[in-house]
Amino acid sequence: MKKSIAMLALLFSAQLFSQAIYEDERYVPETDPLVLEKLDQWQDKKFGLLMHWGTYSQWGIVESWSICPEDYGWCERKKGSNPDNYNQYVKDYEDLRKSFNPTKFDPTKWAKAAKDAGMKYMVFTTKHHDGFNMFDTQYSDYKVTNSDVPFSTNPKANIAKEVFSAFRNEDMWIGAYFSKPDWHNENYWDPYFPPFDRNVNYNPAAYPKKWQKYVDFTHNQILELLTNYGSIDILWLDGGWVAKTPKEEIKQGYTAKFLENKSENGFIKHRVVDQDIKMDELVVKARQKQPGLIVVDRAVHGKNQNYLTPENRVPEKTLPYPWESCITSGGGWSYTPDAKYLTGRQGIHMLIDVVAKGGNLLLNVAPGPDGTWQQGAYDLLADYGAWLDVNGSAIYNTKPIAPFKEDNICMTQNKKENVFLFYMAKEGENTIPSEIIVKSINPKKGTKITMLGSKTKLKWEKLDEGFKVTIPEKLRNSLPCKEAWTLKIDKIIR
Repeated sequence: MKKSIAMLALLFSAQLFSQAIYEDERYVPETDPLVLEKLDQWQDKKFGLLMHWGTYSQWGIVESWSICPEDYGWCERKKGSNPDNYNQYVKDYEDLRKSFNPTKFDPTKWAKAAKDAGMKYMVFTTKHHDGFNMFDTQYSDYKVTNSDVPFSTNPKANIAKEVFSAFRNEDMWIGAYFSKPDWHNENYWDPYFPPFDRNVNYNPAAYPKKWQKYVDFTHNQILELLTNYGSIDILWLDGGWVAKTPKEEIKQGYTAKFLENKSENGFIKHRVVDQDIKMDELVVKARQKQPGLIVVDRAVHGKNQNYLTPENRVPEKTLPYPWESCITSGGGWSYTPDAKYLTGRQGIHMLIDVVAKGGNLLLNVAPGPDGTWQQGAYDLLADYGAWLDVNGSAIYNTKPIAPFKEDNICMTQNKKENVFLFYMAKEGENTIPSEIIVKSINPKKGTKITMLGSKTKLKWEKLDEGFKVTIPEKLRNSLPCKEAWTLKIDKIIR
């Protein structure tokens, strides 16, 4: 019997693993012509800003997850008056709203820094899983503008509106992050039942009226954002477990997770529950408010995931659909005291790698409890801006070219069929070598090769395999940027 259970566990865990890989590789193309046009424009933008911000910033903890009763490290409770008592902890956590007063909140400064960094769009957390609303919703009192929040008397109290306006004024696209699960809402985590995991804490099939109330609540809040907050370009939905799930997947998923994740005390980390949020209906209504709206129903296979979002990782290869790596810049997704940020070299090389593979980079910066960014974030964005001022033409409005990377040299091409080679500095390198050899492509005879930021025409010669470019000493001693240098080839042999 034990052997049979072990085999079944292995079978189901293997099946789930293969499904996870497949989920990351499959894509349902959009058919709405306005959305397709907007997706093309979005893919040319390449670089965006993500911000996670909420009352949890006051404790410097991971966003929302500490109130989720799952046995994962990121759910560990460390703050509050009694972190060993779950109910007391949740009360302390929700009482953080009573001291949330980010009086140094200046979204205009953020927007300018992002634009100067070369970012073209932004995504802001209007509501995370904990259910605290960073906008003036009429459907909940658990919001930044409620009278029990000190910041509610501030002229900038409607934080999401202020953020969207500031970034829109810098001609950046606006994205609204919205959590489909809401752990504060009585129709998601019903007070009658104890929460068991991240999922709804009752069976929606057994309580259809209660679940319908939650569906209506979610639709109303999203439509509220799309009606009262100006032009929204991207609806970025999180909480992929809130979705319609086929019964067979529910059965297999629950069994597999029970067998695979059951700890010694019998605790199941999380279940698979059918939570049909009526996404198809919502998207129709949403695009009536915002025609051409890009919808990102994250981690939910189907037509409402207009682009895919690998989280905190960069795929190893080019992908045959629109995608965006969302990556933390320092600390975690939420504010971390004394966070260590990416170096300019790390950040620039990451952007090059993502773009060479055909993706966009959405870089997360987390505001602190007083409403400011840490200096490390500004420093990193300044490094991006200085580099993109020189090399932006090889990043924006480009697409991959095979093989996309050769050793430490990445490649892109633009619509004029110019090809760009990014020489990414190796460890200990502060200048580009005197000779660059590339084997995988060949320039056309007589074509011009230059370095972006320089007018010097570079000498090159064909080799038996590929070609060699010579970088003169004068240019090597006076390079136009740091960390990576871009060679522009006017034409290559196809």
